[in-house]
Amino acid sequence: MRIAVGGIEHETNTFAVDTFGLTTAADFIQRRGDGLARLRGVRSYIGGMYAAADAAGHEIVPCLFALAQPSGTIEAASYEAMADELVADVKAALPVDAVVLDMHGAGVVEGLADLEADLASRVRAVIGPNVGLVCTLDLHGNITQAMADVLDLMLGVHEYPHVDMYERGVEVIEALPHLVDGEWQPVTHVERLPLLLPTSTTFGGPAGDIRDACLAAESHPDVIDCTFFHGFPYTDVPHVGASVVVTTNADPDLARRVAAAVATTVWDRRDDFRAESLTPEIALRRAVSVAARGGPVVVNETSDNPGGGTPGDATHLLRAMIEMGIADEVERVVFGCIYDPAVATQAHDAGVGATIEVRLGGKHDDLHGAPIEGSAYVKTLTDGEFVFSSPMLAGARSRWGPTVRLQMGGAGGLDVIVTSWRSQVFDREIFELCGIDVDRWDLIVLKSSQHFRAGFADIASEIITADSPGLTTLDITVFDHTSADGPRWPVDPGTHWTGSPSQ
Repeated sequence: MRIAVGGIEHETNTFAVDTFGLTTAADFIQRRGDGLARLRGVRSYIGGMYAAADAAGHEIVPCLFALAQPSGTIEAASYEAMADELVADVKAALPVDAVVLDMHGAGVVEGLADLEADLASRVRAVIGPNVGLVCTLDLHGNITQAMADVLDLMLGVHEYPHVDMYERGVEVIEALPHLVDGEWQPVTHVERLPLLLPTSTTFGGPAGDIRDACLAAESHPDVIDCTFFHGFPYTDVPHVGASVVVTTNADPDLARRVAAAVATTVWDRRDDFRAESLTPEIALRRAVSVAARGGPVVVNETSDNPGGGTPGDATHLLRAMIEMGIADEVERVVFGCIYDPAVATQAHDAGVGATIEVRLGGKHDDLHGAPIEGSAYVKTLTDGEFVFSSPMLAGARSRWGPTVRLQMGGAGGLDVIVTSWRSQVFDREIFELCGIDVDRWDLIVLKSSQHFRAGFADIASEIITADSPGLTTLDITVFDHTSADGPRWPVDPGTHWTGSPSQ
């Protein structure tokens, strides 16, 4: 088979525009030609696609693939330019047996609330009705029926952390012969719920139970796929919210029944998804108590998760660590990472062993805290280049730019890793790059909501979540969803949903 592969992937936090401005084409990593093939061997969607295509002897024709860190609404002109290039690439690749798009599900452009449906429609207009058009999606997509109506198949990850991206990439390629040969005549139903969920890991809890229910539903011979999309609550669009998406083989009634049944379970358990928000001080006190019994203890700052569109330079938690004197109570403690290219450059210019005066973090907005001012000892300098080892992204090469390990309070104080690239922490590699063996550390504090679990769940004696003010706080009731097409629970506690298995 000859398969065109490309896409535009962006998780849009519309509330982040005041912090970042609009997201432009310059903010996207754009892969073309051989650049796409370099994802072979990486545990990502496209890495899985290449593995499956190579194993089956299929030819992948690379088209534009553009991926940006989560951030504010995409500039219209930038989207138009990238979409036009992708469509032109697909047109130039014809004839093909199928087109596979790597998208997110929560993409928002100026004046366009549903990037995915729009992009898929543009591709469909070029390839016609008889060429397979499928995609991979993130679990945090705000999914619409418009997407389902133009795409033959949408496969979202089941896991959060997204440790199954590679497997979904494999699965989407393995599905294509069934589509092309006519064995499958897929129909998809999107059961939307008026429900906004905080970030919820599938490593246990209600989200793990719903994932299991979806996988059980797929045991039916005519159910091709059943996915629970948590939705992305940090986006103000009409269709924001959770959904259950079911694709069957030529059986729309079955798709509706299965989707409604799983959605009913989600709705009935909605209270179980509500998370306790701990202030930095409370989270740190718990961590110190646990660390006294043995570490490493992990504290994650969920509210400043760059993977959800935050600046990555919030100072609330780090300031609490300094003011509470955590380094005096816990022998080995590290904070990683805070995004501040200016301080990283300052430290590199000063050199290892220097003591510098810094204004660290807090440089994007007032919400995430003011800069921390004081002296810092330059312990380690690196170029910020490493290879991920997490089951989610293993094999991916990352370049975080000039990176430094500072010690606040002088040599032997609190370790703070400062980077020149805005990113959440996925695994241990950034720490090891800076000379820290996390297995031997007592307290590890990091910025991430859930993805870090893929790299730390097996070593952490306990994981404690700190939730200070930020653009990805667990308290989603603070966001004003003025564009939503109706009330949403828990913002409106009286929200009703009438779906049932009998629909």
